[in-house]
Order: sequence, then structure tokens, then C-alpha cells
Amino acid sequence: MTSIQKVSVAEKLGLIRGLWTPGIVAEVNDTHVKLAKVRGDLVWHSHADEDELFLVLHGRLTLELRHGAVTLEPGELVVIPRGVEHRPVAEEETHILLIERKGIRHTGDVVEARTVAEYEWI
Repeated sequence: MTSIQKVSVAEKLGLIRGLWTPGIVAEVNDTHVKLAKVRGDLVWHSHADEDELFLVLHGRLTLELRHGAVTLEPGELVVIPRGVEHRPVAEEETHILLIERKGIRHTGDVVEARTVAEYEWI
């Protein structure tokens, strides 16, 4: 029998110390559910083969797009389709939940100082 375990989102967020460093909290089929704390902005990037779901838990996240922007409040989510260039921006510390295909790099096609090579389970 498979082990079924609940996840306390608040507890897992308490374990995150750095910004822009998503940690895996669950696995669903070929996707990971990740949590992250963010503030400031990440680089402009896109994901050629993957869609990306952002759900704001606390704070406010703006996803800048080349032709506009989408701002999310707590409890709101958006899916950024594959190939769409975007830049996440948070003026205050914001907590987000991400649903992404396993192996996706959170900075997409761009490698920079905050790019995570291997995600950790938290």
C-alpha cells in the first residue's frame, strides 16, 4: 500500500530560508508541487515546453509579460503557457505555490546566479 501523507503548507513555508529558491512539497504524476518565498524580481525568461502555474498564498505577485502584466492577490492563480516570456515581480515578501513539470528550471532558458540546479524536498 502506498503511504499517504498530508502536507502542512504553513510548516513547509517556515522551512524556506532563501528567496527565489522553490522547494518540492509533493509529486503528482509527472509534476512537482513547489513552494517559494519571493521578493524583488526574477529574470525575464520562458519555458519552451512547459506551462507554469502560479498560486499566491500570501502577498502580491505581478507576472510581467512583454505586452502587459497579470497581478495576483492571495488565493488567485494563473497559468503561463509554454513559450510566453515573463518576469515574476514581488514588491513585498510573497509566498507562492507552483505546479510545474519535473525537471523544469525556474529561470527557464536563462541561467543566472539564482538558478536552482537541483530542487530540494522540504
